[in-house]
Amino acid sequence: MNSDTTLMRQEIIEIPDAVDRLLSDGGDDIRAAATAARDMNPSFLLSVARGSSDHACTYLKYASELVLRRPMASVGPSVKSVYDVDLAAQSALCLSVSQSGMSPDIVRMTKSVTNSGSMTVAITNDPSSDLAQVASNTLPIHAGPELSVAATKTFVTSLVTGLWLIAEIKQDSDLISAIHTLPAHLANATACDWSEAAAIMDGRSLFTLGRGPSWAIANEAALKFKETCLIHAESYSSAEVLHGPVSIVEQGFPVIGFAAGDPAESNLAEVADTLADKGATVFATSNKLKKATALPHIRTDHWLTDPIAAIVSFYGMVETVARSRGINPDTPRHLKKVTETV
Repeated sequence: MNSDTTLMRQEIIEIPDAVDRLLSDGGDDIRAAATAARDMNPSFLLSVARGSSDHACTYLKYASELVLRRPMASVGPSVKSVYDVDLAAQSALCLSVSQSGMSPDIVRMTKSVTNSGSMTVAITNDPSSDLAQVASNTLPIHAGPELSVAATKTFVTSLVTGLWLIAEIKQDSDLISAIHTLPAHLANATACDWSEAAAIMDGRSLFTLGRGPSWAIANEAALKFKETCLIHAESYSSAEVLHGPVSIVEQGFPVIGFAAGDPAESNLAEVADTLADKGATVFATSNKLKKATALPHIRTDHWLTDPIAAIVSFYGMVETVARSRGINPDTPRHLKKVTETV
């Protein structure tokens, strides 16, 4: 299978253009929502999401806490959809992220939080979806049609949409400027050659690592190994992996670490080197490594946007691994594009 024939590969290549489209067309909605959020001055943030969208919310949790100094917590949609409990969330800003906006449990929880008096923001690829109808504000991610089952450009544009909202709430001019320079950096990220890391993916279990915002990227990477390559992967914070999980590391055990140019990079690099010293085959997006192998990576104009470039480079690699295993990443077994959970 030629790499250019999969929808996943085509959609990875489209990511820079999708982000550029979001930056061109999404600003009015984002600035309006940011103004409403500043006027509200929320005490805390909530998120409602599943799967890749929940990983996007983990990234946004760190962005909220680091930029806005407001704690952010993930709410289980089943609290409403299964247990029929309405949360007292009057002073919260709630981000509900769903590329389709169609999952009943996400919709019901968002409606419940809206009815509680919270400000709810739907981040979705379908501004006419059920989710958009029940939220206080809707932020279209402008990704365009995504036909591969594996989410790539919708994940990235969800990250950028949520981060841009947070930056506008804070009125952080440096972060806003860095967001607007992302398309060029992401175009370079699609060209990063991770073939050396791809070559060690032999089907055995592996670890993905990160810390801070990059841990969200490690979570997304682990999911992509499972859904597109049928390889079991577990994501850990570099602060935790040397506790119990390290016991299963053996000679040649694959590890991929995600680091940004932020205060957590040195810790990630140190842990990557420690695992390499124990026999693991470790790659990471850092030049601070001594024993592990540095992956080609793009540093953007802000440490908070570095993880976005890293996942774009990873997507290209994982699509290659899937094809090398004879798997079409567009149609993973047992999966469909939209999962409607009750």
